[in-house]
Amino acid sequence: MHLIKSNWKIALGVIPALLIYCIFSIIPIFISFYYSFMSWNGFSAMQYVGLANFKAILNDSVFWLSVRNNLIVVAASVFGQIPIALVLALLLNQKIKGAKFFRTIAFLPVVISTVVISLTWRLIFNVEQGLLNNLLDNLGLSALAQNWLGNPDYAMYAIAVVIIWQFVGLYFIIFLSALQTVPRDILEAADLDGATEWQKTRYVTLPSIWGVIIIAVILCISGSLKTFDLIYVMTGGGPANSTEVMATYMYTETFQGLRYGYGSAISVLIFVFSIVMIILANVLLKKRGNRKPV
Repeated sequence: MHLIKSNWKIALGVIPALLIYCIFSIIPIFISFYYSFMSWNGFSAMQYVGLANFKAILNDSVFWLSVRNNLIVVAASVFGQIPIALVLALLLNQKIKGAKFFRTIAFLPVVISTVVISLTWRLIFNVEQGLLNNLLDNLGLSALAQNWLGNPDYAMYAIAVVIIWQFVGLYFIIFLSALQTVPRDILEAADLDGATEWQKTRYVTLPSIWGVIIIAVILCISGSLKTFDLIYVMTGGGPANSTEVMATYMYTETFQGLRYGYGSAISVLIFVFSIVMIILANVLLKKRGNRKPV
């Protein structure tokens, strides 16, 4: 009887948060699915067009450019944020002087407003007075100075650097928390067996936190596919759509082009791509985790 009362108390505590989540996250997904089969400018009556929006998207070169840019963001996040965060966590998990200070500094970009970060990095990348080009000039490397955000060949990669910098701290804290749960007796036993630091990391530490690494990669992929605010403030998707990602393109088509059905179809494809990539990453990482180290 006491257990039933406890379960009801837990349910009452969860229900408000669940309702908010459903209203602002789950229900809009179904609404987007519905709108994706419609032609609607937001004012006149909706018109059912079936799969016409999806057919138009598949023949839209700007959409495929946005997909390519999204894949660049995903690759930069997974192969940039995760390894850097893991190395930092391994280093700062040791008893070193000033570890708390470095932990705070590493996490600081995560709590700064994305708008502030975007405007700051726009100043850094500024072609005339930007810190980066001035630094290159002072080092005698003025030939390397570029119009980082104005050149279609470099703009997306410049943004990728900012994305890596912004969220490394988040995964650093996640990994650092996971490392502190690794059983000390196993590490001490490895020390007694004469294992080096690299061997302990490879055969004890990493397998112990592999589940956390999988979760971090999944968070990384899902967050990368929803990238919007930083790119919107820094470049607005330009120049010449060179930094357009699916979320910014969806926003442009929906609210500036007044193509709500078309924009909803793009949002559906973002959802589908996210699910597919998360499943693939989950399967591949779990297979890698199940392999016996050699």
